[in-house]
Amino acid sequence: MALYAIGDLHLSLGAEKPMDIFGGKWVGYMDKLKQGLSVIKPEDTTVLLGDLCWALDLEGAKPDFAWINEIPGRKIILKGNHDYWWSTASKFYKFCEANGFSNQFILNNNHYEYEGWAICGTRGWFFEEERSAEHDEKVFKRELIRLEASLKSAEDLPKIVFLHYPPRYKGYQCDEILELLSKYEVRRCFYGHLHGPSHKLAMEGLWDGVEFRLVSADFLDFKPFTVI
Repeated sequence: MALYAIGDLHLSLGAEKPMDIFGGKWVGYMDKLKQGLSVIKPEDTTVLLGDLCWALDLEGAKPDFAWINEIPGRKIILKGNHDYWWSTASKFYKFCEANGFSNQFILNNNHYEYEGWAICGTRGWFFEEERSAEHDEKVFKRELIRLEASLKSAEDLPKIVFLHYPPRYKGYQCDEILELLSKYEVRRCFYGHLHGPSHKLAMEGLWDGVEFRLVSADFLDFKPFTVI
């Protein structure tokens, strides 16, 4: 058994927005993902850290989730900033049931267990990426509530946190999220979102007692990161 993590698949089977247009590592990325994810076995768990696909709703996302369904094992999904298809958990599970998609689970205000560890997380947030300060603050506070709800649900289990947005990178840190990691004694935190030239902003390794890792797909050369 293994626990893997990878973010930012940016699938586009249901929307005309292939990442190949950005060139570089993204050229032929679907084939690279298929090859990279081929190491995953039915007994494994894979955390997908948001920005799964470009579809605007669940119906449009059907081809992408059919592709994800072919990844063996349990898939734990959290929201990214481009996951416009995201709806309620109940609608997602009805969608999966209707289409025969199995072993796909939403990480939102909850946690999942793996070999004595709690898989916790949420999307996270960047203040500078939204239109108004008022809207920004509301969304950010909701994300803090969701992260703490996830951490609380795990009770005394040792916790690994997965976020879409990095809680810290060169020139920025989100004190409120970092405080929650400290409060709940989180020692490992994985994040995505950063692409291309932004990779150089990533802060990896041990910072204030927490090990941080960037796991966006292009950073990993489209191969899942082995967490455990």
